[in-house]
Order: sequence, then structure tokens, then C-alpha cells
Amino acid sequence: MPDAFFASTKKRKRPSQGGGSGPQRKTARTKGKPAPARPKKNVRDEELESEGGSGEDIDDLDLRASEVDENESDREEYKHETPAEKRLRLAKIYLESLKEGMATGEFDAADVDREIISARLKEDVLEHAGKLHIYIGNSLALDNPAPSRLRLKPHRLAVTSVALSNDTQYIYSSGKEGGIAVCDLTTGKRLGYVPKLRPSEASTTKGKGKGKALNVDGEGHVDEVLSVALSGDGKYLASGGKDRKVGVWEVTEKEGEEKKLRWVKGFMGHKDTILGLSFRKGTNSLYSASSDRTLKVFDLSPTVMGYVETLFGHQEAITGLDSLRGDSAISSGGRDRTVRLWKIADETQLVFRGGGTTKSKLREILEGGIEDDQEQDLSGGNVKRKQDMQTWVEGSLECVAMVDEQTFLSGGDSGSICLWTTGKKKPNFTFTTAHGLEETESATEGTLRRPRWITSLACLRYGDVFASGSWDGQVRLWKIDPSLRSFTRIGSFEVPGIINSLQLISIPRGWDTDKAWTKTEGQIAPPQKSQANGNAEKKNKAAVTNGATPTPSTATRGEEGVLLAVGVGQEPRIGRWLKVKGDGAVNSVVLFSIRTKGRAS
Repeated sequence: MPDAFFASTKKRKRPSQGGGSGPQRKTARTKGKPAPARPKKNVRDEELESEGGSGEDIDDLDLRASEVDENESDREEYKHETPAEKRLRLAKIYLESLKEGMATGEFDAADVDREIISARLKEDVLEHAGKLHIYIGNSLALDNPAPSRLRLKPHRLAVTSVALSNDTQYIYSSGKEGGIAVCDLTTGKRLGYVPKLRPSEASTTKGKGKGKALNVDGEGHVDEVLSVALSGDGKYLASGGKDRKVGVWEVTEKEGEEKKLRWVKGFMGHKDTILGLSFRKGTNSLYSASSDRTLKVFDLSPTVMGYVETLFGHQEAITGLDSLRGDSAISSGGRDRTVRLWKIADETQLVFRGGGTTKSKLREILEGGIEDDQEQDLSGGNVKRKQDMQTWVEGSLECVAMVDEQTFLSGGDSGSICLWTTGKKKPNFTFTTAHGLEETESATEGTLRRPRWITSLACLRYGDVFASGSWDGQVRLWKIDPSLRSFTRIGSFEVPGIINSLQLISIPRGWDTDKAWTKTEGQIAPPQKSQANGNAEKKNKAAVTNGATPTPSTATRGEEGVLLAVGVGQEPRIGRWLKVKGDGAVNSVVLFSIRTKGRAS
């Protein structure tokens, strides 16, 4: 079978425009019927074009404010306005909403008008274009002063997923016991908790296939919750797990009461465990991925609140899912060793095939480089140990994370992290054994080494920083080169246990609630470079120096730093094939506040 780069999920006929073919329309015009007169161009349109160019950038932006009524265009007062007048009116509303949203802190009004709004507008244009524009990897303060740290214990069993609110006020998490928790990032206090439903509280029916009881009418979950996702406005929380239901919760809070999750609706349709959920940035569109090899799309707008469509393509369980602002999503197919970029509107998909072999000469020696006396010397008969020349075949792609609309990362059971772009079928860069090798003793073969799986990946949206996790007791932080051709490690945090979930978001301006957190003295490990990665970094620096890829400036949203959330468990998110006990491994949520060097407190 040919290896198709483009694979269509569904073919549909395009209806002909005008009710007939080209020759028929031409005949109709020549039978004495004059062509309709072309409308005159509005004078207001000409003025806007002469001042602001073609206006393509402003047309691409969503200039509707949340306070504006969706049916506003149908009112009598706007009935006769031209398209240009409507764009101008919406632009004014958009600017006013920016002033209200960004002038909440102690800022000078002129500063808000000139600098903050100007930078925000430029950033919104870049974000709508889907390009990486937040460059803070070189400015993060990873050692002096040390980042602040906060540990939460909202769950009894392993934490399976975490979701941070964009205002960095709350964190939502799910656990293997079937509960969903919400905690305050200022105090670390658990504000609310939704437990698993008891059998008496849920209306159930016999499920097909595995014969499990499925929750149909109950307002909650009856089994392990494996994934949660929060909408951009913080209004809706989606959850899914082993009961094959996509649950939708409304986040509510009354003055003087704890934060609550109000059940809105449950969507049944997946035939197996739900392993991934993701909201499209800036919208109420929700994507869900399942072990039944399908990806489903839902619209959670209050007027719709329903299922949209199902996408097919993967041949095995979908283990990872991510999305950004564009009308697309990225997913990893586990044992089918493919990553697929779904173009929702076009109903097509791009297929990227992994599963290549990764060679390790223990060049990391756990990332410390290869010593000269360790090299293989065939002439002298000094042959290196067989394990040092071992080749690992990637059998599963476990997780994915989007950098921007054209760039993404993948990690699998070979321990490799790959950097991909949509223009190539092969990865731009591969870092092998990113979390080192695990040694086990065998009675017959002696010491055996195998790479630790990449269990979780998270990237700062449209940023050059991402984090990776495994079970080596460290969460590692990486910086992507501006040329998008490589990445290097810039530090690591000691977090014992299995890293089941990661999330990175920008710290907003004026956020100072990490003063009550403990300082992670001695927790930051300095980056260690292997020879291969050191050479790659030198090449990239030379390219930047020669003007090939100039280093961009720091964007507004990332200039304060980043907040890293880590979901930790003593066992993996899916299954119980590994158990990590001792050495401080605790089922918990760990947060790190990483400031930039000029703003670290």
C-alpha cells in the first residue's frame, strides 16, 4: 500500500455554483439579458484601504468582545451599516475590551494605551497567523534565585491530568480514584471536589464489548477519570475516562462559598476509554480522543452544546491529543506509530510516521558526553560493551505537544523526543534517550538497559520552551532554537514518581502569589550537553549570528515567566504495569513558578 502523506477522511461532492455549468451560464447571459451592474465601491471602504492597506490582518482577527450581543448585527441601528463601518465598530469594541482587561493592575493609563495594547495587538496578529513568537528560553532564571515550588495532594491515588486556568488562579486535576478537584494556587487549599458516583447514584446499562456497566444518566463519572481540559475563558471543564463518557462541567463560584463544578451534560458515543481532551484556543470547540481509534468534535456553545462529527484514521488507541487556535488538532496513535494532524474544516489529515530506530552509544552517559577512552577501538581489539551500541526500535508514540500551527513535538517508548514540521515527513531533530536509561538485573544476561519512556510533553503555547516527563525523578525543561531545527536542555526539576501530566502557561503581569510558596533550593540540576547536541547548538548559534534566523524579541505574555504544573503518580496514567515507591514518590500535583531573570523575586 502506498504511504500517502495526505489521507482524506471523507470525500464529498462540491455543488456547482449558479445552478449549471459554465457554458450554460454564458448562453443565458447572451439571450438578451444584460449582466447585473457592478455595485459602486463605498467611499468609506476606499478611505480604509488607503489608510490601512488591504485589511487582511484585521479581517482575520476575532474582534468581537464577550460583552457584545451575538445578535447585535440584526438590530435596527446596525441594519444599514456597510462592512467597513462594521469592522471599524468592532475594532473600537476590541480596543476598549483590551483596556479594561489589561488596566486592572497599577499601571499608568498612557503606558497601557501606548505600550501594552500595541504589544498585545502585534502578538494577537502573530498568534492568529499561527507562528511561534514568545522567546523566553534564554531569560528564564533557573538557578539564582531558585523558582518557587508548591505541592498539592488533592487525590488519594495517582494524578492523571492537570489543567491550569489562564488567570493562574486555579488548577483542576483528576485522579485514578475517579474524582475531580479544584485548588487555589495562592494558598494551595482544595476549594472543591467531585467524587466518583456510587452505583446507587447512577443510572446504568450493560455495555457492549467488555460487558462493563456504563453511566448513562448520572451527573458524573463512575470510573477512573483520565483526562481533563479547561476552556480558554475558564467557564467549562471537560472530563473523560474509563466510563467512555465526555463530561461537561460549568465552573461556578458564589461569594463566600467554595468553587463548584455544576454538571451540564454528558456525551456518550466513544466505544472505549477516553484518553485525551483538548479545547480549541479561544473557542468552545472540544476535541476528544479514545482507545476506540476515533477523534470526536463537540461544540459547547450555549446555543448548541452538542456533538459535531467523528474523525477516523488511526489504527490503534489514540494516546495523546493537543490543539491551538487553528481549526486543527494533533494526535498520537500509540502502537500504530503515527502522528496525525487533523484539518477539521477540510476533513483531511496529514500522516507522520514514526517508529524509526534510535542508536545510543551512551552518548548521554546519561547526557554527560562520551569519554575518549570509551570509544570503540577495533584496531586494538578493545570492543565496547554490546549494550553501549544497542539500537532501540520505537514501538509506540505516547504523547504530542503543539509548538505552533506548523510545528509539534512527539515522544514515545524509545525515550526519544522528536521535533516535526508539517512540511516534512521526517522529524527535523531527534533527541535520543532524553530521560536516560534504566538498569535492571537479569539472572541470565546480567545488567540490562532500556530507555525510559516519554510519558508526558507540554509546550508553552507559541513559545520556545517545553517540558518533558518520565519516571527518572526529573521533569526536564528544553529550549527550541529559533530556526526550529533543534532544541537543547536548559534545566531540570526533581519530582520523584511517574510524570502523568504536564502543562506550561505564561505568568500574567503583576502575578505575585508565589511569595508564599517554598523556594526549591538545590532542586535545579544544571543542563548537561552531549557532544552531538553541543555541536548542533554551535551550528544554530552560528546561523543566528550570520543573520539566517535573527533572535526575536521577548513577547508581552511571556516576559514575567512561566508556570509549570506537574501531575505525579506512583503508577502510570494508563494501566498498572509499573510501580514507583519510595524516594519521595507521592501522588500529588507539583507547581513551579519560573520567573525571567529581570523579574525573578
